[in-house]
Amino acid sequence: MKRFLYRLALAAVALCVAACKGLPTSVPATFSELTDTAEIYPDYRDITIPPNIAPLNFMVYDAGAKAFVVEWTFVDKAGRKGASEDHATPATLVCGAADDGKIEMDTTAWRNLLTSARGKALRVCVYAERPNGWVRFAPFSVQVAEEEIDAYLSYRLIEPGYELYRQIGLYQRNVTNFDEAVIYENNRSFDNDNNHCVNCHNYQAYGTDRMLFHVRASHGGTIVTHGSEAHKIAIRHDSILGAGVYPSWHPTLPLVAFSTNKTGQVFHMLHPEKIEVLDEASDLLLYDAEANTVSNVIRTTDALETFPCWTPDGRRLYYCSADMPALPGEYSPEQLAIRYDSLLYNLYSMSFDPATRTFGEPRLEVDAASQHKSVSVPRVSPDGRYVLFTLGDYGQFHIWHKSADLWVKEVHGDGELSAEAVTAGLPESGAVQVATTDNRTASPADTGTNSAALPSPQFPQCRPLAEANAVNQPDSYHSWSSNGRWIAFASRRDDGSFSRAYISYFDRSGRAHRAFLLPQRDPEYNLLLLKSFNVPEMTRTPVQVSREQFEHVVLHTEAEVAKYK
Repeated sequence: MKRFLYRLALAAVALCVAACKGLPTSVPATFSELTDTAEIYPDYRDITIPPNIAPLNFMVYDAGAKAFVVEWTFVDKAGRKGASEDHATPATLVCGAADDGKIEMDTTAWRNLLTSARGKALRVCVYAERPNGWVRFAPFSVQVAEEEIDAYLSYRLIEPGYELYRQIGLYQRNVTNFDEAVIYENNRSFDNDNNHCVNCHNYQAYGTDRMLFHVRASHGGTIVTHGSEAHKIAIRHDSILGAGVYPSWHPTLPLVAFSTNKTGQVFHMLHPEKIEVLDEASDLLLYDAEANTVSNVIRTTDALETFPCWTPDGRRLYYCSADMPALPGEYSPEQLAIRYDSLLYNLYSMSFDPATRTFGEPRLEVDAASQHKSVSVPRVSPDGRYVLFTLGDYGQFHIWHKSADLWVKEVHGDGELSAEAVTAGLPESGAVQVATTDNRTASPADTGTNSAALPSPQFPQCRPLAEANAVNQPDSYHSWSSNGRWIAFASRRDDGSFSRAYISYFDRSGRAHRAFLLPQRDPEYNLLLLKSFNVPEMTRTPVQVSREQFEHVVLHTEAEVAKYK
């Protein structure tokens, strides 16, 4: 039996080596040691990953090198090379690359390695063949978490300028491999007669039995699904401001909380953040997907309510609201645009009675405006303990705001932060840690930021996710995994222009870990893709409606108007 397991282990290791792209495929016998770590893209150094994530393919930058080898080995707590418990699954993966430096691993071989390394650390050694012989860079580590991530991530791909609707699509990626499926795409090239926007995909309780997304302009409406069926509805009535915009499915009932927004864009000539998205008016709606009825939740003229989000028990609704700034003379959109930085959103919540479908009085949760800050996109963790939101200097469309960081408010019991959450991730000296431009840690004096790991005295029970945030680059449009251990979000930290999908581990003590870029089969993919990832949403299952069904509903059916009640 032992001989059989030994042969099985040899076969598995051989598969790991042979299945990798490129030559050579073995660790050099002799090499020189370097003190620097290798320069790689994406930068996967010192991160925590799910045990079911796709291979972390990356590129090694080393001028003059003609070949590369990477060795992945899991180690025990003492730093020694480990062995799999059954001695039949591999404890090491070796992969080579030619002079392009692209390390591309076989998905099966990678999965076998992660099976062995679950809950352990991987040591990564990078070797480069230079003219004078092989060198080995200083090893770095990758921690493999115990908890898995949801298999599917949905997002919109959009050109970052937002001037035209051309070539916009919704896509769903299986993050355990590299399979990507089209949910829906509009016209591949600009066609004014068939031009329409696609946005705001949303799912009920991390499943795909109920989902929706919007179509704007030509063929406009909201596409709502139930199981494998889809239909188009329209929300319009004299008693409401306009169509539904930002959605949130109730976790158990066929209800959707929408904001309804009168939105415009401002394009700055001198401001470094060129685009500003403003709401001239916004309210909250409640839509019943079974009865196809809609009603107002909040309708005001002196406040701007937006970004509703249910708690997991469905008994409270969070949302953001800003007071309309004082404008000289008669109101006009132009005056509001000039005062774009006066729009400061606070975080509120309301209780909800599922039996009567009525809401309680608004309760202030985070008073950001008093500190001249602004909150957007609240998302409640599956255990109901944390509210994750983006905090920036002004406004509610933080995707372009370099001040935008991810924050959490802890809400449990009496609303006080737990002791482990306060101290999670802090060094023994108590010094505050923040993320640098490459998302590694540095001191506030080095960066000039105030992204501290401690709770903020200005915002009780709130703190930034300092380990996950980038410095001076937007982090926004975030979502939780169904087990609450992973956060997916959009960040412009790579180049300041394009939003990419990042993932961060959120441990049981409430500490976020260093974020990593969504792995791609070709590690150069994100450098060549001239589109932004927008609104990454995690689900346990794939979308049940086919692309062809969605195309038929969007292009060839009329929207059924929701009844107002």
